[in-house]
Amino acid sequence: MKTFIKALALGIAPVTAIALTAAPAAAQSKQGIAVVDLQRAVATSAAYSTARTQIQTTYKAQIDSFTARKTAIDTDLKTKGDALQAALKAAGGKPTPAIETQYQQFQQSQQTAQAELQRLGQPIALANAYVEEQITAKLSDALKAAMTKAKVDLVLSPDATVSYQPTVDITAAVVTELNTLVPSVGITPPAGWQPGGRQGQSAAPAAAAPAPANPAQAPKSR
Repeated sequence: MKTFIKALALGIAPVTAIALTAAPAAAQSKQGIAVVDLQRAVATSAAYSTARTQIQTTYKAQIDSFTARKTAIDTDLKTKGDALQAALKAAGGKPTPAIETQYQQFQQSQQTAQAELQRLGQPIALANAYVEEQITAKLSDALKAAMTKAKVDLVLSPDATVSYQPTVDITAAVVTELNTLVPSVGITPPAGWQPGGRQGQSAAPAAAAPAPANPAQAPKSR
């Protein structure tokens, strides 16, 4: 979701700069300028909120398994990390061959743990991505509809502004349009689905994507 939204936002910013600094007065906006937080719009849409609740229920066993395993892994890595620090301190800060071996083993443990968490978190991560992709597919249409109703012909992302009054923020209007265009979404991706709409491929490529620290956690809005 972040990649799609940032691409759209970056596409808006240069146009703004041209309209405000380079275009002749007659060519500038005659209606209005607004600010939209697209990420927050998606995260606060009704479809997204409902899907999050459904994921928490449908994938509860996987989420609980992931959380329990992550807690155990974190504890184990902390113990090994503390032992490594203690050994290095006892050696006067000089990495002996034994300490180097211990450090390599610690790194291997970290890599193994990350791979395991990626595997455990993959079903939830895919469900999250599937939900987001269905909503963002209608985000452009929702934005255009909100702009038309607000009589706005130029939109900025919050990052492209120095300061603005709350009244120019039409994020809530975009949410309203999203709720109409996408009242609900599915949470179970089709077999072989991957983010970006790729289907019919093996699940191996998805396993390479980092698993979230908490696969049940919703993306943070600004």
